[in-house]
Amino acid sequence: MKYILFILFTVATNAAAQLMLKQGMLSLGPLSFTADTFIARIFQVVFNPWVFAGLATFVISMASHLFVLSKVELSFAYPFLSLAYVAVAAFAYFFFHEDLNAWRIAGIGFICVGTILIAQSGMSSHDGEMPLEAAGAKTAKIGSAS
Repeated sequence: MKYILFILFTVATNAAAQLMLKQGMLSLGPLSFTADTFIARIFQVVFNPWVFAGLATFVISMASHLFVLSKVELSFAYPFLSLAYVAVAAFAYFFFHEDLNAWRIAGIGFICVGTILIAQSGMSSHDGEMPLEAAGAKTAKIGSAS
């Protein structure tokens, strides 16, 4: 459980980015694109302060996720990202007054139970492990026949 804080940081920044992007798009209103306004509209979206902050937060989230992936198994770390949906749904309910009906709550419950089960399974760390080649494993090379 050594890297669980990094995993949860990744989840938190991922969820925060989604909320910032939503706020940015709400502040812009409905978008329409035409051939004449396409480029200007893209710049308007990307340089909206909320959208820009959301994109920057995604970069931080991805950097954290890459660090985590260098330390633990993908099959352990990746399911935790589903917790971002739980956080986004809850915050969207309170801040954006989005619907949180019984079906969504049930789905959130399943996500939480699944994440708890995965967390209980433990994780393997890459620290101190032998490289695959040293352990006698054969690795595939992209673009070459093996």
